[in-house]
Amino acid sequence: MPDEHVPVLQSMGAAILLFAAAFWVFVLIGLARRGYFGPVVRSTGRTPRVLRRQRRSAPTLENVELTPAERDAFAGLVRRLSDGS
Repeated sequence: MPDEHVPVLQSMGAAILLFAAAFWVFVLIGLARRGYFGPVVRSTGRTPRVLRRQRRSAPTLENVELTPAERDAFAGLVRRLSDGS
């Protein structure tokens, strides 16, 4: 097939696609050489510095006293929600 019958945009598209594929291959090779695709090495016995130590106990519970009007309003809300309306 002679090159004179290939449209210019098709030639440019092929060149751009070839460049993108080559760039992708070079990036993958670079990542592989840095060791990003290697096995994950985990240290034993130490917690990472990024994570905070977890609590051994639950957080303290908060308690708020409601007024009688607030209790009535809350009871009405619960009744409305339990009725499905």
